[in-house]
Amino acid sequence: MKSFIHILRSRILPHILIVPCFLLLALLVPSSLCAADFDKGLRAAEAGDYAAAFAEWRPLAEQGLAGAQYNLGHMYYKGEVVPQDDAEAAKWYRRAAEQGLAGVQYNLGHMYAKGEGVPQNDAEAVKWYRRAAEQGDAQAQSNLGYMYENGRGVPQDYAEAAKWGRRAAEQGFAQSQFNLGVMYFNGRGVPQDYALAVKWYRRAAEQGVVEAQVNIGVMYAMGESGPKDYV
Repeated sequence: MKSFIHILRSRILPHILIVPCFLLLALLVPSSLCAADFDKGLRAAEAGDYAAAFAEWRPLAEQGLAGAQYNLGHMYYKGEVVPQDDAEAAKWYRRAAEQGLAGVQYNLGHMYAKGEGVPQNDAEAVKWYRRAAEQGDAQAQSNLGYMYENGRGVPQDYAEAAKWGRRAAEQGFAQSQFNLGVMYFNGRGVPQDYALAVKWYRRAAEQGVVEAQVNIGVMYAMGESGPKDYV
């Protein structure tokens, strides 16, 4: 049986970030004023008035509010109200990422991996994926595992790839569940174990990953997970 290759699933967050209250309170700005202005921007964005949202968030972003910095970055990335500008998006994402927002750290890593708005740099991508992964971001964990598996920005290390892939898989990230199944099938980074390969393929298959559905079917047909079953 020829197993399927791993697939890198990257994403830029598609939504407007709702800032937790503790982020507002962490700034040396009156929290009630910050919250009110941020919420005005949020209501405007939800109503489709991105120009009003931008006007509310820009001053907050310049004052250092991480959520507003993220949202400005997102608007530049998507070209909402402002001209689409990856470099400007990366600038605002970086400011928010440096304050510890895991999802934005992932986004910045993605931009370095793809060379969007910043020079392509795998080492920088790994740096930001790692910061997000250590905070529990499943997609960052998945992509960090991919970087280790392929030796991008770090020495190739299948055991590290499996470690980070497992963390994402255990959070229910379907692509990592499939990838972990591949690793158990091939004995790459983990001891070869067809039963565990089936376990992780099944979890991914239940979430609609077609490659996992095919692989688990072939394994049953060939008896690599127990008695052959053609039904």
